[in-house]
Order: sequence, then C-alpha cells, then structure tokens
Amino acid sequence: MTLLSIVVGTLVAGMGSVWLAALLAYALLSRFTQHLLSMAAGALLATAFMRLLPEAFEQSAAAGVSAQALFAVLLVGLVFFFLLDKAELWHHGHEHHQAGPHAAPHSHDPHDAHHGHVHAHATHGHHAHHAHGGGWAVLLGDSVHAFGDGILIAAAFVADWRLGLASAVAVMAHEVPHHVGDLVVLRQTLDTPRAALFKLSLAGGVTTIGGVVGYVLVGAMHEYLPYFLVVAASSFVYVALADLIPQLQKRLSPAQTAAQVAWLFLGMGLVFVLGELAQH
Repeated sequence: MTLLSIVVGTLVAGMGSVWLAALLAYALLSRFTQHLLSMAAGALLATAFMRLLPEAFEQSAAAGVSAQALFAVLLVGLVFFFLLDKAELWHHGHEHHQAGPHAAPHSHDPHDAHHGHVHAHATHGHHAHHAHGGGWAVLLGDSVHAFGDGILIAAAFVADWRLGLASAVAVMAHEVPHHVGDLVVLRQTLDTPRAALFKLSLAGGVTTIGGVVGYVLVGAMHEYLPYFLVVAASSFVYVALADLIPQLQKRLSPAQTAAQVAWLFLGMGLVFVLGELAQH
C-alpha cells in the first residue's frame, strides 16, 4: 500500500506538474505563474517546518537520535543542495533571478515580470542549445532533480502517508512554474510543442523511479528515517529561500504586494488544511 501511494504521489508531483505547466504555458494563463511562485514558497516552507521536521524529531526520539545530530544534518543538507545548485545538478530553471547580461529588468507588473522570466530562461536555454545540443541540458537537469524529489517523497510516505501527501503537493507546486519556463526553452529547441511536452513528461516521470528507489532504500535503512526526513526538509527550505523567494523580492505596488503575501499564505494554508483533512 505504501509503495502504491508513493507511485501515485510521485506521478502526480512529476508528470502532473508538467501537464499543469503546459496548461499555464499554452492556454495563455501565464499571469498565474508569479502567483504560483508565491504559493509554492509557502507550501515548501510549511511542509518543511510544520510536517517534515516535527515528524523527524518525533521519530528521532523513539530511535534515540539527538536533536543536535538532526540539526547538523539539516545544516549539511542546505550546504549540499547549495553545492548541487552551483554544479547545476539540482536544476530549477530559475537562473534569471541572478544579475547578468540577460537578467530581466525589475518590473512593477507581475505579468511583465513573468515575461522577463520567460525571456531570461529562454535566453539561457538558447545558449544551452548551442553548448549542449538542444534542450538535453534542461532535460538532464530536470531528470536528476526529479529523481531526487522522488526519493524525498518516498521517505515522507514511509514515515506517514499524510506527510507524503503534503510533500508531493509541495513538490508539484514548486515544479509547475519551473516547468513553464522549461517548456518555453524546449519549444525553441524541438520541432513541435507536443514533442516538448512529451520529453518533459518523461523527465517528470523519473520522479516515480526515484520514488521506487527511495522506497527500497529507506526500507533497508529504516533506522535512518529521521535523517531522510531532515534532508527532505533541507531541500524544501533551500528551494524556497534560495530559489523562489528571491524572485518575489521585486518592487511592487501595495496591492500587488498584498496579493503576493496572500498567495504565500495560501500555500501554507493548503499544507495545513491537507494535513487536517487527512487526519479525519
């Protein structure tokens, strides 16, 4: 039953996020992408601090693991994902937030900010096309990231199916805006939008492979489950604080700022509500 839950959860998080991104990218709903960034940041932080870390500490008490050891793993995890990001192995497709010759200008309009995101992401992808042979660099980065997400989701499901559900939703939320940009890149390097969607769906499907591997790995090393949960939390915290929130730190009008904060709390509330509903 746990393995089935992992397969379903990773399929929804991996391939489901790709199809939802296609809906946003191809159905002229791109104005929602910036709102999804806010919601994803809230969902990731809430899942890490309200679900994963409390469960890890609860499991560690039964296993005799000290709180200091878990905090050490949290610190090492944050540094580890930072190094992976520097090596472009933990690919999120949000390079546009860094200053550079192709960086998007600051905008007061979230819709314009999204177009800056797409332009910068597409420019990055265009250079990757010449340097790495088309969109394969994007697909490789997505596959590696999806595999890691699958392992982390599996660890959450092994601990508690409700925790796994919250983790899968959080992963899907932060992957959707990422995949919107990837689809733009792949459409420039592939012949048809259908080919871009198909190949990105295959990359998203690697999440399920990671989930199955994670299920076997965590099952064989169940005594280390608290550490797996802390690593998952460190991944979520890193993505939210280093990748998503910096993109939201733009000069906006009071109304736009209020909307941004509202979507941030919506993501947090979604995780809380799912957790409460799952308990009944």
